[in-house]
Formats: sequence, structure tokens, C-alpha cells
Amino acid sequence: MTNDFKVIDEQYEGGNRAVRSYVIGFVLSIILTLIPYSMVVNHMAVKNTLLFAVLIFALVQFLIQVIFFLHLSKKSRPYWNLIVFAYTVLVVAILVIGSIWIMDNLNYNLMGATPTNSNEGYIPQ
Repeated sequence: MTNDFKVIDEQYEGGNRAVRSYVIGFVLSIILTLIPYSMVVNHMAVKNTLLFAVLIFALVQFLIQVIFFLHLSKKSRPYWNLIVFAYTVLVVAILVIGSIWIMDNLNYNLMGATPTNSNEGYIPQ
């Protein structure tokens, strides 16, 4: 069994093309981070508009990183890496949504709890 690194490099965009791809992805990521940061710091819009703009820039940055760093584009074969990526996104979404749901439920159930109307510190006589 021989290790033919040239074939591996060509298959996974090795060499100068990979470096160029990483540099382009890095520069775009920096730009897509600095734009919403400056929008928020300089109060360029109202709260809801800023939130929407930051979410849009985050989604675009996510797509840029998937394409330029993970190399998950249309030409990727076989499609197993795309399936694994989709499964990972699903698991992370379930964890995040479940955590937010639990925290919201706890917030709703504990909103009326104050030291005067809760059983905390109550010692029956």
C-alpha cells in the first residue's frame, strides 16, 4: 500500500487552491463579522432591524465557512459528508431549541416565586 499524496491533494483541493480558498474564506468571515459589529456599536438602526441584520450576516457567514473551510459544495462526492453535516446540524438544533424551551418553561414557572409567597425557608411549627 503506497501513500500517493499528490492524488490526495488533488482530490481535496490541496496545494495553492486550498490556501487560496482558506484565505478567501477568512477574509470574507472577517468582513462579515466587522459589518454587523460596527452596525451594533454605532446604533445604525433600531433594535429589531439590528437583530435581523445580525442574523442575516450570521447565516451568510455560516454558508461561507461551510463552503470555503469544510468544502461542502455541489461537487463533493460521495454525499456522505453532506448527510453527516445535516445530521450534526439537526442534533445541534435539537439541543439549542430544547435548551431554550427548558429555560423559557423555567422562567414562566418561576416568575411568581418570591421569598414571601414561596415555601423557601418555611419551617412548619
